[in-house]
Amino acid sequence: MESEASVRGRVIRDMIAHLANDNLIGRKLKNGEIRKNLVEPPWKCPDCFEHTIIELEQFKMELLSLKENPNTDKIILQLHGGGYIGAMRNAYRMFAGLYNEVSKGMSVLTIDYRVAPEHPYPAALEDAVAAYRWLLEQGWFSDQIILAGDSAGGGLAMALCHYIKDHGMQMPCGIVAMSPWTDLTASGESYDSNYERDPLFGKTRDSLIYNKDYVGDHDPMDAYISPLFGDFRGFPPMLIQVGSYEMLLSDSTSVAAKVREQGGKVRISVYDGMFHIFQMAALMLPESKRAWVEIGKFIDVLTRMEPFI
Repeated sequence: MESEASVRGRVIRDMIAHLANDNLIGRKLKNGEIRKNLVEPPWKCPDCFEHTIIELEQFKMELLSLKENPNTDKIILQLHGGGYIGAMRNAYRMFAGLYNEVSKGMSVLTIDYRVAPEHPYPAALEDAVAAYRWLLEQGWFSDQIILAGDSAGGGLAMALCHYIKDHGMQMPCGIVAMSPWTDLTASGESYDSNYERDPLFGKTRDSLIYNKDYVGDHDPMDAYISPLFGDFRGFPPMLIQVGSYEMLLSDSTSVAAKVREQGGKVRISVYDGMFHIFQMAALMLPESKRAWVEIGKFIDVLTRMEPFI
C-alpha cells in the first residue's frame, strides 16, 4: 500500500469527481458514451519512433518501435481499456511510448480489438488470441512476450492467459495489469465500500462497470469474461496496480489473493487515494510517476530472469 495520496493527486481526484457528477456530462462520462464517441485529432508520432499499422482480417494493430537501437529482448503486447465498448485512442499510443521508455526500448504492439455492442464477447478475446499468435508467427517466443493492459484490457490479458493455458499454448513471461476489470458480475466488496468515494464510477449503477453489452447472453462468471473465476495455476508473474478509491479495487485484491493461494507469483500495489487508471497522468502526479517506475522495475526483473518477489 502506497502512503497517503499527494496533494496533487487529491486535487486531480476531486476534479474528476466534480466532472463526473456534473449533470450535463457526468452520466455520459460514467456510462462510456463520451469514451465511445470521442473524436480525436490525428496522433503525431514522436520522431524517435517507427509507427507501423498492421491490418489483420478482423482488426488492426499498431507497432511502436524505436528507430535506433530497439531492445529486442522482449516485446510488449498492450491490450487497451475502455469497458469493451471503447476502441483504441491516443492515450494508449502515449502508454505505448511510456512502456517503451520504462522497458529500455522494447517495442509495443497495441491491438485495436473489436468492441461491443457491435462486437460482443468473444470478439475481444478472439482478437487478443490472434495478436498473440501473430507475434509467435513473427518469430517471437512466448517467453519474450509481456502482456500489459489497463481496466478491461488488464482483465483481457488474464482472460487471454486462461485461453492460452486451456489450449495447450505456451504462456507469456509476465503480465502488467492496471486496475484490471476481472469480475463482470460486480460482486466484490469494494463495489459497495467504495460506492460513495469512487470519483469516476461511484454513486450510480449506470456506468461502464455494470454494462452488459460485452457479456450479452453469456455467463459473466466464465473465466474468459471474468478471469477472477478461473484457475491461475501456471500463470506467469503478475504486477497489479490499483487505486484504493476504486470500486474495482476488489477485482485486483481478489485476483492477487487467489494467485497466491494457488502458488503463483503476484505483486499488488494499492496506491492510497488513487482513482481508476491514475497512471494515465504520466509525469503529472507523484503516484503515476512511481507506478511507471515500478512497471519498469518489474519488466527489468522479467528481462533478467531474476526471482520474482
